[in-house]
Amino acid sequence: MIRFDHVSKRFGRHLVLDDLELSIGRGDRIALIGSNGAGKTTLIRCLLGEYRHDGQVTVNGQSPRARRREVLRRIGFVPQISPPLRMPVNQLLRFAAGVCDSDPERMAEVAGRLGLDVGRHAHQPFNRLSGGMKQKLLIGIALGRDCDVLVLDEPAANLDPSARHRFFELLAERQNDTAMLISSHRLDEVAALVNRVIELDRGRVVLDDHVADQLDLAARLDCELGLTRADDAFARTIGEWGFASEDGRCWRGQVAGPDRLRFLGVLSRYAGLLESIRLEARSAVAGEERT
Repeated sequence: MIRFDHVSKRFGRHLVLDDLELSIGRGDRIALIGSNGAGKTTLIRCLLGEYRHDGQVTVNGQSPRARRREVLRRIGFVPQISPPLRMPVNQLLRFAAGVCDSDPERMAEVAGRLGLDVGRHAHQPFNRLSGGMKQKLLIGIALGRDCDVLVLDEPAANLDPSARHRFFELLAERQNDTAMLISSHRLDEVAALVNRVIELDRGRVVLDDHVADQLDLAARLDCELGLTRADDAFARTIGEWGFASEDGRCWRGQVAGPDRLRFLGVLSRYAGLLESIRLEARSAVAGEERT
């Protein structure tokens, strides 16, 4: 589906991509990792046809540079940094849908699943939205179209836990039909989403490893936490994850399956308060829940 054949890219004397070779197929969910300057962003920009380069990049046999409109029509892209667009939300949706021959209502629906009421903010300039609202709208634009490739650059960075879970559900709906390239500085943030890890260093692939692919992206974990005492700081933090308590010591809620490592990282900050932790997997299968 996607091929990089002997791709090199220089900025002045600096070689950013060095004779890079890579093949990505449908169903691949790739974590693209590497330190700053490793070449991740440049690789993505070449895939999107934004840079001239040596070698060849193809998506379904077409060059993103030579056939950019045709190729980008089938790529959903969520950038790490939101563009400084001043156009109103409804105008942005119509423009984005027109570029890829999609339905703006479908994009708005996906954004709505993430918790953004597009109708309420229809006339608000995009650059006046909060960081989380911008991210939800950009994800709605990317996933609210028919595409073969999803390119996601730190896609869930500004999402609250509830929106992150809905985002994982949206990815689960696409996981068999698309190739996903998820760029991140931290593998632990995306490890549960992917089935392949590619690490870049100085413009070369230094690791290309297939990993276990048994996690249900739409799974939820029932969680019960016991504390030695009530604590206001813990209550504020765990409340952001949608947990509730009657006495301040026993907390109950749900965690998205792919967010389990991130959640345990949050709990580690309160290790001295924790008395017990119970996590139990729960996944939806054919409309029923399985424990």
